[in-house]
Amino acid sequence: MKNLRLIPIKKTIALVAHDNKKADLIEWAIYNKQFLQEHNLVATGTTGKLLETELNKPITKMLSGPLGGDQQIGAMIAEGKIDVLIFFWDPMEAQPHDSDVKALLRLGVAWNILMACDRATADFIITSPLMYEAYESNIPDYSKYLKRKVF
Repeated sequence: MKNLRLIPIKKTIALVAHDNKKADLIEWAIYNKQFLQEHNLVATGTTGKLLETELNKPITKMLSGPLGGDQQIGAMIAEGKIDVLIFFWDPMEAQPHDSDVKALLRLGVAWNILMACDRATADFIITSPLMYEAYESNIPDYSKYLKRKVF
């Protein structure tokens, strides 16, 4: 029997961007403002403040990424509270909280959520017909992992 999670029509989308990618994410969000208006938005601190101003829409704001915001969003992913992660990260710049970034991306894969780390992928995700309907997502079965013996 498969574990399924229903992703509703109105999705919860987490928006995250490294400092050098904030302008790109804001530009993308403004371009896709009409689409984003239909969904619940969550963001890390500074990104959330910028998005809230530009989109004229309330954003649930977590802490700044380096202060734990990435981990807060990761926890929401693990709890099934995030449906899509749009994370414009900077591949050319070392991040002081790189381990948090990797953990966030790992959780997105572990819980089989939609993830985009660049504009092209984000565009493909939000223009998919599946974004406009409820969707049953397979949740990996971690029961064997949880039952393993640890020495």
